[in-house]
Amino acid sequence: MIALIGLAVGIGLGIVVQPDVPAVLQPYLPIAVVAALDTLAGGLRASLDGAFDAHVFITSFLFNVLIAAFLVFLGDQLGVGAQLSTAVIVVLGIRIFSNAAAIRRLLFRS
Repeated sequence: MIALIGLAVGIGLGIVVQPDVPAVLQPYLPIAVVAALDTLAGGLRASLDGAFDAHVFITSFLFNVLIAAFLVFLGDQLGVGAQLSTAVIVVLGIRIFSNAAAIRRLLFRS
């Protein structure tokens, strides 16, 4: 329940305040959001499996976001930022859809 309240407050603040992302961080934001979504899907799957651990979830969330942002930074430094960003999105997208399929199977027992 607290998580849902926090989510609602965060969305409300984002709509009201409308923060501007600095130009230097803009390439990293979409990758960080996708990495966060991957962790959330994994957390939901673990919860449905009965194997959820808050410490694992929080560390996975932070490390996934940081590693994804680092890979984009590294790609920018090497001059292949767009290609490495695409690779990160593809890998995380595959993981999200894999978790979504597992969640569907767990929810509908199919």
